[in-house]
Amino acid sequence: MDWDYRPILSGERKDPIAFALRGALRVASWPYRAGVNVRNRKFDRGLDVHDCGVPVISVGNLTTGGTGKTPIVCYLAKQLRQRGIRVALVSRGYGRGEADANDEAMELHDRLPDVPHIQDPDRVEAARIAVEELEAEIVLMDDGMQHRRLRRALNIVVIDATCPFGFGYLLPRGLLREPLSGLKRADLCIVSRANSVSDDALRSIENQIHAIADSLPIIRSEHQPAGLITYGGSRSEPPPMERIESLKGKKVAAVSAIGNPQAFEQTVERVGMQIVDARHFPDHDPYEPETVRELMQWAGQLESDAELIVCTHKDLVKLRTDRLGRVPLKALQIELQVTDGIEILAAVIEQTVSAVKNAT
Repeated sequence: MDWDYRPILSGERKDPIAFALRGALRVASWPYRAGVNVRNRKFDRGLDVHDCGVPVISVGNLTTGGTGKTPIVCYLAKQLRQRGIRVALVSRGYGRGEADANDEAMELHDRLPDVPHIQDPDRVEAARIAVEELEAEIVLMDDGMQHRRLRRALNIVVIDATCPFGFGYLLPRGLLREPLSGLKRADLCIVSRANSVSDDALRSIENQIHAIADSLPIIRSEHQPAGLITYGGSRSEPPPMERIESLKGKKVAAVSAIGNPQAFEQTVERVGMQIVDARHFPDHDPYEPETVRELMQWAGQLESDAELIVCTHKDLVKLRTDRLGRVPLKALQIELQVTDGIEILAAVIEQTVSAVKNAT
């Protein structure tokens, strides 16, 4: 459960087992690469690409794991709603099982209660529902970089500064879903968590991006903690936020089931909290009763060490409680802050909005 595969994929682990695993995973990536190339060539020829009748903004990435798309999707949706545009979200709904919505959809509902969200592995059908039944004027497609059946007006790729290129290999040897040449399809690149690396590292990332897509506009952004939220059951409005300043210096424990738990924990520590223990679960873990019982036992051992357990919003909507054992549980709410290139992002938003208004 707490096993971390990243030191193997990154090459940090240099023991014989790690070397053997990397070799086997690299061989396993060859058929994956072949399948990706065949699929992309089909879409490059325009085959099986569908137009839903309104502009589609896709927010996606080249790697698996948490690149920080959710704050970006929220930011875009709020910007469009502020301009009076009817926007709907569409996503695949990965990991929802038999439930009506997965953790990301539940989080987005908390944060954007006035924005409908349709989850369907068939994004074309989801977009049709958004347009024909919900009268959406713009469709915002979450995690859409590789889902090319739906034609998009704006293709945004998100690069996580803390792990920008998936260790340089395709799945399963690395974290890349497709070759880096996919950057050429993007209209805009947002580098997330830019404050988590040095300026030299940022410049190196941007140079590598421009070596592949030399004219691709790049925006730098940060994930800034906006406050702490507590579970309060079903809501028709975003949950109220508690200021985080009072928690500086507090000893806390962290729990998360996300793609990049280390980045989340860095954010917790950046606001001044001291992490005394942490538990990691696989991305989109459903927190089955057995897992929750295990967490309760863990929390019982923490009572004298931690004043609070901190999780992500995505975890809170699944745990659905305000405490684990006798230890309070709160989620750190993250918002997008654009630190460089805000005028570029504003311009592309206005361009998309203008296309809607000119069409009506």
